[in-house]
Amino acid sequence: MDRQDKGLAWMLQFENIAWYEDGMVRILDRRIYPIEVKFCECKEYREVVKAIADMVTQSAGPYVAAAMGMALAAYECRGQSSGAQLRYLTEAAVAIANARPTTAKRMKSITVSCLEVAKKELESGNQNIAEAIRAHAVDMNNIRYSKIGMAAKHLANKFPTKGSIMTQCFAETMVGQMLKEARNQGKDIKLFCPETRPYFQGSRLTATVAYDMGFDVTVITDNMPATVMKNEGIDIFTSAADVICGDGHVINKVGTYQIALVANSHNVPYYVTGAPDKGHPSVDTVKIEMREPTFVLQAMGIPTSNQNVKGYYPAFDITPPELVKGVVTDKEILNPFELDKYIAEPESFLV
Repeated sequence: MDRQDKGLAWMLQFENIAWYEDGMVRILDRRIYPIEVKFCECKEYREVVKAIADMVTQSAGPYVAAAMGMALAAYECRGQSSGAQLRYLTEAAVAIANARPTTAKRMKSITVSCLEVAKKELESGNQNIAEAIRAHAVDMNNIRYSKIGMAAKHLANKFPTKGSIMTQCFAETMVGQMLKEARNQGKDIKLFCPETRPYFQGSRLTATVAYDMGFDVTVITDNMPATVMKNEGIDIFTSAADVICGDGHVINKVGTYQIALVANSHNVPYYVTGAPDKGHPSVDTVKIEMREPTFVLQAMGIPTSNQNVKGYYPAFDITPPELVKGVVTDKEILNPFELDKYIAEPESFLV
């Protein structure tokens, strides 16, 4: 399969997300990009775990980093007996998968698949397990990018010939693919990107990808969506999702719920991209990650509040299915109340 990142923005190229080579994983530090272009260099898989937990990479970045982290773990235990290597890799798979609690089940599907590759290679006598896992990671990326491309066509079909789209946070590959598809369909699209505090993924990442691909993009603050929808004629609100439950509830970056409410009030359809998660048949199975509350008292390292007051920082929120117009999958756009029609696959999440 040809590399599916061809024609996408710089930060969506595989090597610029997370990449294993010569005993090291390099992860683009999305906390500061594009103000600075800096890579976090990990020489042990535990450093990859910490990088994921510390939000060095976000959106689908952790899934790529997870696979590359497994390649690094294989490099670390090279030369040991097959049994010792499998024990080490099994420990690494558990640690990497649980770097962030909300997406642990998705991460597990990746680390377990890497573990299976290692088992197969060891049984065949191949000792270069790290390279085999990296090749597997590239294959998974290609499959995911291809599926996202199919979903992007369904989403872009909903775009008007000339119109405005509001996004939320950073929908990773979907941003690039939906814009590429919009261009292929000859559609003149403007993007409005809420900044997405406290990490500013919307203003730094989504806006940069859109700009790099030649689209008209405007950054707004997180308290502007209602006014922008009213004054600027937003046609569609779209986001990806960290989890889409089987009962239609959407778990995504905090702020998605309030924009969905605003969109509903202004008759703007909300399309979420992704696939129902096998591991989350209902919203009751999801644990919302609470992060360091004092982090909301600053912006990009600059204090913005009295440092003695309290902060509150849920990483995600929950949007109920009645606010969702459709769930855009690689196969079709589904009614959020009929997600049982989708046959999930291990690499089916679309981010």
